[in-house]
Amino acid sequence: MSPIRLLNPSFFFGLLLLCLGLPGCKQPTAAFPIPAQQDLDALKMEFAPDKRVAIFEITPALINKKWVLNGQTNQPGALEALKKAVASWEMTPAPELNIALLPAADLAEKTWGIVNVSVCNIRSEAGHSKELSTQALLGTVIRVYKKEGEWSLIQTPDQYLGWLDPGGFIAVSGEEAEKWQQSSRLIFTADYGIARSEPDQGSLPVGDLVTGDILLDLGREGNWARLGYPDGRTAWAPAAELTSYTDWLADRDPVTANILATANTFIGRPYLWGGASPKGMDCSGFTKTVYYLNGLVLPRDASQQVTAGEEVPTDSTLTNLVPGDFLFFGRKATTDQKEKITHVGIYIGDGRMIHSGADNPGVRIQSLRRGDPDFAPHRLETLVRARRMTPGENGVGKLEDVRLAD
Repeated sequence: MSPIRLLNPSFFFGLLLLCLGLPGCKQPTAAFPIPAQQDLDALKMEFAPDKRVAIFEITPALINKKWVLNGQTNQPGALEALKKAVASWEMTPAPELNIALLPAADLAEKTWGIVNVSVCNIRSEAGHSKELSTQALLGTVIRVYKKEGEWSLIQTPDQYLGWLDPGGFIAVSGEEAEKWQQSSRLIFTADYGIARSEPDQGSLPVGDLVTGDILLDLGREGNWARLGYPDGRTAWAPAAELTSYTDWLADRDPVTANILATANTFIGRPYLWGGASPKGMDCSGFTKTVYYLNGLVLPRDASQQVTAGEEVPTDSTLTNLVPGDFLFFGRKATTDQKEKITHVGIYIGDGRMIHSGADNPGVRIQSLRRGDPDFAPHRLETLVRARRMTPGENGVGKLEDVRLAD
């Protein structure tokens, strides 16, 4: 075997110089000016402090000795504010803006969508193997921002952003979405059901149905209701399992007794990370679904719900709590770290709560009082705060007020 020869260091220096002179070699770039970066950070904090519900993604790049701001936003006000900020920067040459204002132009008029299956799965990234971030029910109108391959970046009525495959919805114009919302519709009120091809229990299925699904009301035949899907398909289901959406909405009364009665119907349903439907739900998907079925719209995640409603002072004694209050768990703030909310449940009184947890498993009732047979010590130890979800307070919206917006 030949001995290893050490190359002359000047060889490596010459190779480095050669590389820096080649177009394909990556060269060091200057830092983006601090005052300008501070403006970008301030705009992001103003218009998109939570990337789960708003888009403001701007990346500076130095190209041929000129700064270019690449990115996208779904906030028209943010783009206008950015233009004003850039105009105030003392930079020569002036930075170039390459910012896409969503919805993307190539969508044309199809910037809305309607969920077309009983429960659609919305991902954190484009791809069936990506994390399930949330779900939406049949008949829900969504915003469509752009496409990447077959996947679409969408936003649900609670403002949550995610990626949806083409099988989960149909793309429509704003006019078509408005027509859907103004049409005579039915809401499925049974736990589970099957939409069939004919008004006969022996006919072939068209699709499954879960509580909260919405379809067009196309009439009756005996004890059967004729249903219309967003994509134009028709189906049949027992009329007793559906009711007028308008009448159902007018009948919603989110008092504590109704909230807890709805919550109890989900006992035993499986835990599902990202789930927000009767088929399976995580902790905040459970609370959100319970409130949706009582005519209210909550933020999607526990760390968002903790800012909704009104603060209720509490501690391990559970003083000041009343049934229906939300309990939030996680890590309290210290001098070294911020508060972190990781779980939420609904207080039902007598030191007990109903919640959906991966360690339960699924929806169940547990106690926060020592000595009770179903005492959950981990939950009591990690109790951080409580909130009262009063309609109209800090993000607790009414379903009837959810409308299309440009």
